[in-house]
Amino acid sequence: MTAVAIVQPATEQPPLKDIATELFAELRRRTADEVGVTRECYAQGENHALDLYGEVARANGLHSRFDAVANLVLSMPGDDGSAPALALVSHADSVPQGGNYDGSAGVIAGLLCLIRLKRENREPPCPVRVMALRGEESAFYGRANIGARALFGRLDANDLAAQSRGSGRTLREAMIATGIDVARVERQERLVSPDQFLAYLELHIEQGPVMIARKLPTAIVTGIRGNLRHRRIVCRGEAGHSGAVPRWLRRDAVMAVADLLMRLDEHWNTLLERGLDLVVTAGMIGTDPTDHAISRIPGEVHFSFELRSQSRDTLESVYELFRSECRAVSDLRHVGFVFDDRVYTAPARMDENIVRKLVGACEKLGLPPELLASGAGHDAAIFANEGVASGMIFVRNANGSHNPREAMDIDDFMKGVDIMFAIAVGGI
Repeated sequence: MTAVAIVQPATEQPPLKDIATELFAELRRRTADEVGVTRECYAQGENHALDLYGEVARANGLHSRFDAVANLVLSMPGDDGSAPALALVSHADSVPQGGNYDGSAGVIAGLLCLIRLKRENREPPCPVRVMALRGEESAFYGRANIGARALFGRLDANDLAAQSRGSGRTLREAMIATGIDVARVERQERLVSPDQFLAYLELHIEQGPVMIARKLPTAIVTGIRGNLRHRRIVCRGEAGHSGAVPRWLRRDAVMAVADLLMRLDEHWNTLLERGLDLVVTAGMIGTDPTDHAISRIPGEVHFSFELRSQSRDTLESVYELFRSECRAVSDLRHVGFVFDDRVYTAPARMDENIVRKLVGACEKLGLPPELLASGAGHDAAIFANEGVASGMIFVRNANGSHNPREAMDIDDFMKGVDIMFAIAVGGI
């Protein structure tokens, strides 16, 4: 089957596995960069992905449309969208130079379920719809889950004013260019009601090494870590000649940030020993390339900061510890820290009834009914915290995620699709 064949009405019905294989290959071709794939949200890469999903859906007799914030919705013929549905959901974007399966696996899994329902002339207990959400990754605008948050009125003026690290446009400008009525988003209107969803179900590659280590093709997610982050913190000291200023008179911003991060690393280790769930990351750090030099004491450093935990209390208490250490380093090293707005995403628990049904589906399919927590954030957390019963299926993936070496086996993926289909035909 060629790339052209998957987006044109088929004269015969190729196996779903073949459709999936060709879809992943065509998606990679349309969104490839020099290293991996880049699907910037509200920009060309994400649009290419959404276009492809819509083309394949229509070629297989399904319907496609965009919602109020330009997320793609796929549905069965005869579904007018009025009844509450089981939503099979994932995201269309990627990080810069990312992997091909992050997000796309979930959208394609849902699409395959719709194709199978139509082929087998199944009447599921409730409408089944696929949603390909925009802007799940925080890589471009510093805010994750943009498409989901916009639906529920959870974006604010600071989010809309954030500038893309790719195009340089603000999120407001990018959304307007996509055809979205940003005035409604800015007013924080709820553009969808949780009552429109009977349940939310997402398939996603595991983004860590646990399933590879434990030889698990699939797993069921129990909960999702929340995060608390700053897009940009500036440490300001004083620049000076590297040979002329002794240590005791320096206000070295790099040394101050290094001191801060080492203190936090020690706290992190202690808290892990006490059994707390926590990860700490400073993913971006640097001096200004327009004025830094080998022989110059750095007077300013900017860095990002992120905490993740399944516990809201842990996030808040460790954040207070972080701010306390900033004050201590400021006093000791005579620097100052300037913080942008704090960005918070709440942790979420998956619905216990859905988890039980997913475990039951695994057992019937002869798959291990393993339970895992998700260290990474997902749109499922937004829906769950809005009151939508939510669940997630993990599929084994080698080499981690957010890198071009993602390596999901297609047979593992099809096992995950089988679990999702079992829920679609069995009901919530």
